[in-house]
Amino acid sequence: MPESLDGWKRTHHCNALRKEDIGKEAVLMGWVAKRRDHGGVIFVDLRDREGVTQVVFRPDIEAEMHAKAESIRNEFVLAVQGKVEPRPEGMANPNLDTGAVDVECNAVKVLNEAETPPFQIEPDQELSEEIRLRYRYLDLRRPDVQATMLLRHKASQEVRKHLADNGFLEIETPYLMKSTPEGARDYLVPSRVNRGSFYALPQSPQTYKQLLMV
Repeated sequence: MPESLDGWKRTHHCNALRKEDIGKEAVLMGWVAKRRDHGGVIFVDLRDREGVTQVVFRPDIEAEMHAKAESIRNEFVLAVQGKVEPRPEGMANPNLDTGAVDVECNAVKVLNEAETPPFQIEPDQELSEEIRLRYRYLDLRRPDVQATMLLRHKASQEVRKHLADNGFLEIETPYLMKSTPEGARDYLVPSRVNRGSFYALPQSPQTYKQLLMV
């Protein structure tokens, strides 16, 4: 049964914690990327769109939370509360921005459970287009797909900033308009208010550009 947040608020995203945060209390939220049980101590890699943080469940620190972690599986959605601790000497992960620290869990909420995904939520997966589209909501969680979306976002923001800095205005024109007798094929949308009347989807912004220019 999914649990509610009950007032919990995220303090850091999963790529934020560093050595400077050791000793702080943190609340993280995200998906379970991996779960490993090493002789009673359970390690969970918690992932959000920013990155990954390793969360540690120890039976000698919080037995109830450790018992709950035994049922956690990949892609469960968790809210985790705990203390930021340094990793043991020689156990730091240089491949992670957060690889120098762990979060020692003292409370966890399972916000949503998940079935076993049809593929690993990892980069460089060789997946057919059919599988990717069928499970698009999972495909969009993969780091390489998110990196592409982020790159496109940043490129769009830079273009907008450049144009705005040079005096251009960004104007959003309507999606529905009166059909125009220009000979182009119109895509019609029936009006729910005026029976027997139709809107047309604009084929180009030409009409609105002309209105703005004059």
